[in-house]
Amino acid sequence: MTFEVSRDRYDRFMGRYTERLAPQLVDAAEVGAGMRVLDVGCGPGGLTEVIADRVGVTGRVAGIDPSPPFVAACRAAVPAADVREGTAEHLPWPDDAFQVTLSCLVIGFMQDPARGVAEMARVTEPGGRVGACFWDVPRHRMLALAQQGIASVRPDLDPHPPMVGTARDDIPSLMTAAGLSVEDAGELEVRVDYADFSDLWEPISRAPGPIGDALVQLSVAEQVQVERYLRAQLPVGPFELSAFAWYAVARV
Repeated sequence: MTFEVSRDRYDRFMGRYTERLAPQLVDAAEVGAGMRVLDVGCGPGGLTEVIADRVGVTGRVAGIDPSPPFVAACRAAVPAADVREGTAEHLPWPDDAFQVTLSCLVIGFMQDPARGVAEMARVTEPGGRVGACFWDVPRHRMLALAQQGIASVRPDLDPHPPMVGTARDDIPSLMTAAGLSVEDAGELEVRVDYADFSDLWEPISRAPGPIGDALVQLSVAEQVQVERYLRAQLPVGPFELSAFAWYAVARV
C-alpha cells in the first residue's frame, strides 16, 4: 500500500475530507493556545495546519509520517513544526513530551495499532489527552461507492477488508488497553461538494492507498466498468457526499 504521492493528488482524493474532519478532532481534544501537540501520521499536513492555527506557536507543534513526500509537504505547510519521517509504533520523542497527541485517519493503517496507541500515550504527559479518528468506511459515501464499483467487476477484490478503527468501539478499546481513560467518543460527520462526476472520478482513478492499489489490479476495460458503475449512482452536475468517522479522546 502506498501513500507516496504529491499533496495535490492526495488532497483531491481525501484531503478535501480531512480539512473538514480535522477541526472537529482538534475541538474534541480541546487543543488550545500554547499547547505542545503531536500529529501522528501527519500526511501532507491537513491536521498539522489546524493544530498550528489553534496552538498559535508552531514551534510547539510536531508531526511524523512514514511517507517522504508527505513529510516534505507537511514541512512546507508548517515550516516551524518539528516534522519527522517515521512510524507511530516507534515515536522518536521522549516520555511526556506533549500535552496532546492526535492521529487523524491513521489507526487502520498502522502495522500494530495497539503499539501505536501505546506510543501515543507514552509521549503524552500525565493529564494530557490522546485523540484519534478513523472512517466508518461503509458510511463514507465516496469510499463505499468506489468499493462497490470495484466489487461489481471483481467480487474477489476488496480494497477495504476489515480494518481497525472502522467500528464504533475499536478506538476506545485500544485506548483503554493502553491504560488511558476514555473521556469522549462517538461519530463525526463531514460533507464534501463535488463540481461534477469528473471531480470525483479523476481523483479516484489515481487514488493513493487501498482504492488505488485495487484499481491498478484491474484491466483498462474493468476500470471503465467501474467508472460506468459510479456514474450511474450519481446525479449529473454538482452533488454532495457525506462521510462519518468514529473518534475517541482519552486522558493519560
